[in-house]
Amino acid sequence: MSALVDYDDSESEDDSLDQREDRASAVHTVGCEQNQADVECNNSEVTPSPGSFAPDWTVLEYHGNTSERSSSSICPYPQPQNYTDLERKYCSVGAAEDKHFRDTAAPLSLPETQGKMAPLQSLPCMPQSSSDASNPAKRQLTASSGVRPYIPKRQRCATSVETVDLKYTAEQGLGNQTRESQILSNVSAKLKPYLTEKPSAAGIPRRPLMSLGGHQGPVNTVQWCPVPHLSHLLLSASMDKTFKVWDGAESGRCLRVYTCHSGAVRDACWTPCGRHLLTGSFDNTAVITDVETGQQAVKLDNQFKVMCVALHPSNPEVFLCGGYSSAVKAWDSRCCKVVKVYKAGIQQTLDILFLRGGVDLITSSDCVSRDSADRTLIAWDYQTTAKVSNQIYHERYTCPSLALHPLEDSFVAQTNGNYMAVFSSQQPYRMNKRRRFEGHKVEGYAVHCDFSLDGTILASGSSTGCAHFYDYHNACMLHTLHAHSQPCLSVSQHPVLPTTVATCDWTGEIKVWH
Repeated sequence: MSALVDYDDSESEDDSLDQREDRASAVHTVGCEQNQADVECNNSEVTPSPGSFAPDWTVLEYHGNTSERSSSSICPYPQPQNYTDLERKYCSVGAAEDKHFRDTAAPLSLPETQGKMAPLQSLPCMPQSSSDASNPAKRQLTASSGVRPYIPKRQRCATSVETVDLKYTAEQGLGNQTRESQILSNVSAKLKPYLTEKPSAAGIPRRPLMSLGGHQGPVNTVQWCPVPHLSHLLLSASMDKTFKVWDGAESGRCLRVYTCHSGAVRDACWTPCGRHLLTGSFDNTAVITDVETGQQAVKLDNQFKVMCVALHPSNPEVFLCGGYSSAVKAWDSRCCKVVKVYKAGIQQTLDILFLRGGVDLITSSDCVSRDSADRTLIAWDYQTTAKVSNQIYHERYTCPSLALHPLEDSFVAQTNGNYMAVFSSQQPYRMNKRRRFEGHKVEGYAVHCDFSLDGTILASGSSTGCAHFYDYHNACMLHTLHAHSQPCLSVSQHPVLPTTVATCDWTGEIKVWH
């Protein structure tokens, strides 16, 4: 008996050393760790057989049923919680170590009692016989430093596919972010020759360049970016609650869709720097949006449906909103407060136009009485909000849109009398009765008009779907472009390219002509 105890003491010391080095020793009974008497008791019940690989099930049965024991009572160190943790733990093992493990573990065979054992995943934590502890060669065979858990092939394939998909999604998102971040950094190759030259005289477009489809509702306005090197960017606002920025010079693709509004986008314009967009919507809000990120910089509630917006020409931080209200509000985007209110006692404001310098402004309304039209066009003093004149237009037609001449002291008003009238932009804002631009039809649509950069050509849409081009000085029609089959609501002439225009219609189609 004393010889057996001495043998077991040496075995315990060897096992302790093996636990510190390989982290995979045989499991001892609880009583064996407490005192030497328990060791004698346990060794009297367990007789090791040299050369056998069978686990010491008698010791395990002495403390309880093997099927009910927990892994923490078997393994000398905690197991990872899932196969992902295991994969992360063993991913650093070198190829040489893996090969060594496969070569040494290949001859390993289990006895017939393996049907009673735990699943294969728990092999690194399985108990060993005391004879294995005394044999360094066998301890090397059962070392768990390179053991990887078995993962079914179906699960491995699913994991690899998921990894590839996540990688592809990340790369695609990075590519989209890079492409979107280049909206304001790229310069169109088509514009470069015109940026270094003196602007040439405006021309008449003759044939279509591209058709831009994507809006699901009428497009109320289109507008080129006013910054010369960014003038390939085309802004469109639609009744489908969105506004978009397009590459209108080369590819014709939509660069970004903005969904800042919950109602129809009635009007939109660029800021002078070209980095932000100002929009007004039927959801009662006016929003300033960052072109690059699409984030809302400012969102203001007007408490009425916004039909028109206008930036102050010398102070872009201030803008005006008009719509289904008897007043026009001036907002300061820096403090998000109303700084001025222009009360006209009208039903709704159709358009707002700042005159040169921003000292005065003109508003157009739908208020037309039987005997007088003294509130159709009203001139205001911007600073004092006082009415400068309300005796500008004396005919009983509403004016859905206004446009300022880029060089001369004049502006034009689109009227529902199927003509455009010319007014002086200096007090007393008299109408030129000898010059009017006729030949197109409006018929109640909010048809916009626009000047060329040199002011020689005036373009207008039409309820018939055509785009009409007039000589501004003699008021004769130069060309009629059969652009759309539905009412053409807006025509925008390019600020750099001399013979390029964009048109939009009631069905949501946008076309670029040259």
